[in-house]
Amino acid sequence: MVKKIIFITCFMVSQFYGISALGQVKIPPDILTAFKTGNASELSKYFNPTLQIMLLGKEDFYKKNVAETILKDFFASCRPKEFIVKHQGGNGDALYAIGNLKTDKGSFRVYFLLKKTDSDFLIHQIRIDPDESR
Repeated sequence: MVKKIIFITCFMVSQFYGISALGQVKIPPDILTAFKTGNASELSKYFNPTLQIMLLGKEDFYKKNVAETILKDFFASCRPKEFIVKHQGGNGDALYAIGNLKTDKGSFRVYFLLKKTDSDFLIHQIRIDPDESR
């Protein structure tokens, strides 16, 4: 009984701090919510000061405020309806996620990469392409 209580307590603490049962850090839920709702300003809270944006065939490195504007414009023209993470993973210093973003203008495949900077994970790369599989 004591072992069961200890296991449940450890599991709950790990979930609270965003760590899976296997010790792997998870993508912060606020990032997933920001993609789902099309909230570029909330998403930008997790941007590295400079990040790579690959959006519909255009690719470059942008300062945080410019990247936020680019995503704001994208979300304004393609209003998100749903964001579903299909796969996520990483190691101690980097995390990534691949998902499907459904919008009023069609579906898109989203990939983003976070790297550990000091003690925080920050987005270093975002790629958004039309979802050709549908």
